[in-house]
Amino acid sequence: MEKAAHPKAVWWLAFFCFVEASFFPIPPHPLLGLMCLAEPRKALRFSLIATLASVAGGLFGYAIGYLLFDAVGVPLLTAIGLIDSLPAAQCTFEEYGVFAVVIAAATPVPFKLLTITAGFLGMAIVPFVLASLAGRALIFVTVGVLFQVFGRPIKRIIDRYLGTVTTAFVVLVVGGVLAITQLGGGEEDDPCAAHPQSSVSVPAR
Repeated sequence: MEKAAHPKAVWWLAFFCFVEASFFPIPPHPLLGLMCLAEPRKALRFSLIATLASVAGGLFGYAIGYLLFDAVGVPLLTAIGLIDSLPAAQCTFEEYGVFAVVIAAATPVPFKLLTITAGFLGMAIVPFVLASLAGRALIFVTVGVLFQVFGRPIKRIIDRYLGTVTTAFVVLVVGGVLAITQLGGGEEDDPCAAHPQSSVSVPAR
């Protein structure tokens, strides 16, 4: 709340969005909401800044995973309590590819885990950036547009329903993709089912 009222609040917003996407454990959504609440006419601008800063932070997380995974990535994920989720994140990428980034960017899944994992696995950079933009815009720009159009009264609705609505939307999209790709498939085609607790391995670069 203190940072939301700061004269340089936009810079604080960009900073928190950047670090949250790469290593900081606290999400920037409350700060964005408070800033939009204070100045609804600038809400869309705030949300666009949050989106772009978060994608930039995602690229930093990608670089950590790609260049410094052992030296920085592993200790970092251990420090923020996400190291045990790394095998599941790798498996998610193997199954869903680019959709894994969209899911993490638009839902409560820790985005930093997927950005570091994307770099570790050597995901193509252009699809990574586009997926990050899509997911972050879905959650941030939606808030900005709602405040821009409806002003302060929309805060109560956002607080209660935004997470549910965006998560449901992503579930529907992913569910549709899975329904198409998994037709005729079985459990033997699922790499996660075969090795649910498998350790991560360094991919060829």
